[in-house]
Amino acid sequence: MDSECGRKGRQLSPELGGGGDYHYHHLNPNQRHLFFNHHLLKVVVMCAMVTLTSFMLYQASESPFQILRRSIYSSFSFSSHAYHSVCNSSSVNEENELEKTLKSAAMKDNRTVIITTLNAAWTEPNSIFDLFLESFKIGNGTQDLLKHVLVVALDQKAYSRCLEVRLHCHALTTEGIDFSGEAHFMSEDYLKMMWRRIDFLHTVLQLGYDFVFTDADVMWLRNPFERFHPDGDFQIACDHYWFNYTDLNNSPNGGFNYVKSNNRTIQFYKFWHTGRDYFPGKHDQDVLDVIKMNPFIKRIGLEMRFLDTAEFGGFCEPSKDLDRVVTMHANCCIGMENKIHDIKMVIDDWKRYNISIPIGGERNLSTRFWTVPRICG
Repeated sequence: MDSECGRKGRQLSPELGGGGDYHYHHLNPNQRHLFFNHHLLKVVVMCAMVTLTSFMLYQASESPFQILRRSIYSSFSFSSHAYHSVCNSSSVNEENELEKTLKSAAMKDNRTVIITTLNAAWTEPNSIFDLFLESFKIGNGTQDLLKHVLVVALDQKAYSRCLEVRLHCHALTTEGIDFSGEAHFMSEDYLKMMWRRIDFLHTVLQLGYDFVFTDADVMWLRNPFERFHPDGDFQIACDHYWFNYTDLNNSPNGGFNYVKSNNRTIQFYKFWHTGRDYFPGKHDQDVLDVIKMNPFIKRIGLEMRFLDTAEFGGFCEPSKDLDRVVTMHANCCIGMENKIHDIKMVIDDWKRYNISIPIGGERNLSTRFWTVPRICG
């Protein structure tokens, strides 16, 4: 005979359709189905509670710094050796490899690098990347700067091309996204590429490195470090330069900027990247144009400086005098062929300017002005 406890253990609860004193083998098929589901639900809930508790204990074993570092680097794949090894490296190796590459590329101050991003579409022969490299070679005082250029390759072809020209190379991949093709302005891939760049630059600042970020369609014609403002945390070129170098009404262009690593810029880049969620469908430059007025910028004490287009010009607003020009950006120009056409004209104009013979200490006026933009602008 069953004990009282055993008998109750096999009783059916009223909510499952029983009166409390029926045994399982007395149940009809519907009641048996309910009885089985009821006990299965109990088992699932108990398993979930055990799993959640284990996860919380595991997280508690990590320090806040470890958790933060893991969250920052988990989306990156780093390497300076072989592109495919990047995808399989651990998070520790990822950070170490990036730091090694930055250290190798840094200038004598051991903390400043020049960074550009590159994908396969810009690496074709006689394409934008070749013109970018040529500008360093024909610029005034820019040849040695090539030793400090770090190419952030967004695909395998770009990485291989970087190795061919013997620059500092870093492979940056994003799982499930192919950046190898031409990213048309404001397309989905274009936006992903722009925001990926901001995220990466934020990481560089966290690692303690200052940088000049330059798009590959910016021609380097003079050494910009001689023209940067000494008191700026974040200095950026402009599509249009309306006022003085501190006026927030200037129109910034994210394709060329000089940033010093400190707490202010690290907070700023994090704030900037967060803007992606608040302004969906906008690229980084549009978001910057909004957040530059935000009280947060003043609160963190960020010193923002705008670079005069008279020196750091572009097709949107070309510099007026080649005696002053430092860089020339193929902005306000859509389409690869259009960019290449007008950039080649920039190179030709600069060569003509440099071979012209000064008359009375000044160059011939006809060589001191751009013939571009022709198609762009």
